[in-house]
Amino acid sequence: MSDEKPTITVKPNGSFRVAGATLIGADGEVITDKESFSLCRCGASKDKPFCDGSHREVGFEDPGTHPNVS
Repeated sequence: MSDEKPTITVKPNGSFRVAGATLIGADGEVITDKESFSLCRCGASKDKPFCDGSHREVGFEDPGTHPNVS
């Protein structure tokens, strides 16, 4: 992993794109430590928590723009 901060990018009408982070399950085990991966945001993925592109099939729509909460 690099020294950069991990990022999560909301993809318009799609997934959360995660970079520079390790995904750890509820049991404390590492699910993935890939440099980047996409997480399901629509709930329709057959490979949860990962995105498998099902958002296109189900017509998921969310522009990914939300008010800043900081």
